[in-house]
Amino acid sequence: MTVRLRSIELIVEDSAAAADFLTGTWGMAEAEVRGGTHYLRGSGRHPYLVALEQGDAPAVRSVTFTCSAEELDGIRARAGSAAIPVRADDPGGGEGVLVAMPEGECFRFLANCEEAAPLEGRDLPVQLTHVVVNSCDAEATADAAERLLGFRVSDRTKGMVFVRCNDSHHSTAFARAGFTSLNHIAFEMQDIDAVMRGIGRLRDQGMAPAWGPGRHGPGANVFAYFVAPFGPVVEFSTAVEKVADDYKVGAPEDWTWPENRIDQWGLSNKDNEALRAAEERFRFAAPAQQPA
Repeated sequence: MTVRLRSIELIVEDSAAAADFLTGTWGMAEAEVRGGTHYLRGSGRHPYLVALEQGDAPAVRSVTFTCSAEELDGIRARAGSAAIPVRADDPGGGEGVLVAMPEGECFRFLANCEEAAPLEGRDLPVQLTHVVVNSCDAEATADAAERLLGFRVSDRTKGMVFVRCNDSHHSTAFARAGFTSLNHIAFEMQDIDAVMRGIGRLRDQGMAPAWGPGRHGPGANVFAYFVAPFGPVVEFSTAVEKVADDYKVGAPEDWTWPENRIDQWGLSNKDNEALRAAEERFRFAAPAQQPA
C-alpha cells in the first residue's frame, strides 16, 4: 500500500490566531493563504499539513490521504455510493473521492497531486504521522475502514483500534469514546530531540503537556500531547513502528501496564479532564466539496 496521510482540513473561529500559534509556537511554516484559509506545512514534500478555514464553529472538514490512480480506483469501487467525486482546489491539487464514513467522518483520497520542495528546519514537523478519531462504535468504524478503504487493523487496546494504510503502524485510529469527533492530530518530528525541544518551546510560552513525554505501546512512538489555544489536541511524535504485512494484530490483553503506569516510560501524568474537553470540540462537518 502506498496510501499516505497528507493533511487535515479544519474550520476554526479565528484562522489567523490559530495559524499564529502553529507557526510561531508549535513550529510549522506558512505555505500560503487563499481566501482567508491558512495552509501550513512541514519540512517534507507535502504542500501543506493543516488547513485553517475561517468559520462560525470549530469542525473538521476532512482528513486527506494521497494515493496512486490505481489505489483510487480500488477505493472508489469498494466505497460505492459512499464515495463522492471531488477535485481539490487547495495547494497540491489532485482529484479523487471524499468517502463519507458510517459515523460522518470525511476521509478524502486524492491522486495526481503536486509535491513541494522540502524545507530546511530541525524543528519543523516532517509530516502528519496520524489523525485519531473518536467513535461511537470503534470496531464498526475500523471494519468500515478495512472494507471501504482497504486499510488494515494493526492493534486493539481497551481504548482504541489502530489502523494503517501503509507500513507505518497506524495512520489513523478509532477511539472507543461513545461520540464522533477529532481525538487528536499527531505531527511527526525529525527525532526525539525535536520532540523535547518542542516541549521546551511550549513551556517557554507557559504551556505544559497534557500528557507526556512518553512512549506508547502500540506503534512504540514517542509522544507529548498539548491542548492548542484554538481548541484541538495536538501531539509531537516520532519513531512510530514500521510493520510488515504479516504483523500480528494485538488484542487489548497484549497492551497492559503495571499499576499507575499508562505508557512504556511511566514518566508523566495525564490531564484526562482537559484532554476529554478538547477531544469533543471538533465534530465533522457535512461534506462541502463540489463534485468533480
